Amino acid sequence: MRHKLIEGAWTCRLQARPGARKLFILEEQSPEGQGTAWKAHSRLTARYRKHSPRGRKPTVVTAAIARELAAFMRDIARRTKPAR
Repeated sequence: MRHKLIEGAWTCRLQARPGARKLFILEEQSPEGQGTAWKAHSRLTARYRKHSPRGRKPTVVTAAIARELAAFMRDIARRTKPAR
């Protein structure tokens, strides 16, 4: 799981825009989950772009983004958890 989380954080280097595959996956999610996911990606992309030119190592910036991505993932999982 850790490797995939770091890999996901690397995508925050790119502009926040969903591709065709992402749109297909998002359609299967709840509207609340979709909103949180878009908010997360937009925020993380902006943070990556803010911290990168300040002389920080890309690996350090990516690790920080991955930690924040994990927090968003926990939030989505908590909100969409089915009732027992």
